[in-house]
Amino acid sequence: MTHAEAAPRNVPGLAVCAAILSWASAYPLVRMALIYVPPVPLAALRYAVAALVVLGWFCVCRPACPQWRDMPRFLLCGAVGIALYNILFNTGEQTVSAGATSLLINFAPFMSAFVAVVFLGETLPLWGWVGSVISFTGIVLIGSEQPGGFGFGSGAMDVLAAAFCSALYFLLQQPLVARYGALASTAWILLIGAVVLLPWVPTGVMALQGKGAWPWCLAILLGFFPAVLGYAAWAHVVGQIGVARSSGFLYLLAPTTLVLAYGMTGEVPALKTLLGGAVVMAGVVLMQTYGRPRPIPVVLPDGQT
Repeated sequence: MTHAEAAPRNVPGLAVCAAILSWASAYPLVRMALIYVPPVPLAALRYAVAALVVLGWFCVCRPACPQWRDMPRFLLCGAVGIALYNILFNTGEQTVSAGATSLLINFAPFMSAFVAVVFLGETLPLWGWVGSVISFTGIVLIGSEQPGGFGFGSGAMDVLAAAFCSALYFLLQQPLVARYGALASTAWILLIGAVVLLPWVPTGVMALQGKGAWPWCLAILLGFFPAVLGYAAWAHVVGQIGVARSSGFLYLLAPTTLVLAYGMTGEVPALKTLLGGAVVMAGVVLMQTYGRPRPIPVVLPDGQT
């Protein structure tokens, strides 16, 4: 391998900015759209718009169709990572502020690690557990500030359930990205999620009738920017520099959301929410830096691992 081949690729700064800004905009945009449309129909409208863009991309680029053996994984990614995630996310944002939601979603890396330990047989180092406890302390601080706290059916619990869906999606998607590429696998998953949500599209359309052009604009913005542009830009980032290097940029999502939420809706987070967010971020950074789950080595018959 030559020195040029071994050198790390440059970070695609424009794609990183596009992904972070697009995803951060979803939090205040959803809060604004929920005034006009209930949570589930809003998710259906959002991904109906995204599906139209994806279908146009399919016609131009003609990516490989998923193999039958991968269809169950694609279906789970679409149903859990897109449909169920957005239903829970939208439901939670009815009572939880955009900034607090983005901070609670930051607990997803811990959930990914927990799933990897429980179901995939991986081990979590000591610093991973320490970071997890720190993050959980921050989650408690944020949740205690929200209406209903962490009671059953509260907005904070809905958001944490959405974070768990995000964690499952991340783990389920990894083999698909390796086999089909980040952009193609994401496109198929978005389309499947839109199909799962399709039955609620008529309800969403009826909810928007007679309410002017602005609610339609919100639905279109949600479908194009966070759903299509955000995922496409992030797929490009992951394809250029890999999952490990790109994951660090996700720490910019919560502070970006706080700034956008203030600019778009005038939302000012409570001091306890900010403090809890800082604690969550500190725990996640600690876990991601020093405490990532380690796969259990498999000893082969010839003694190799």
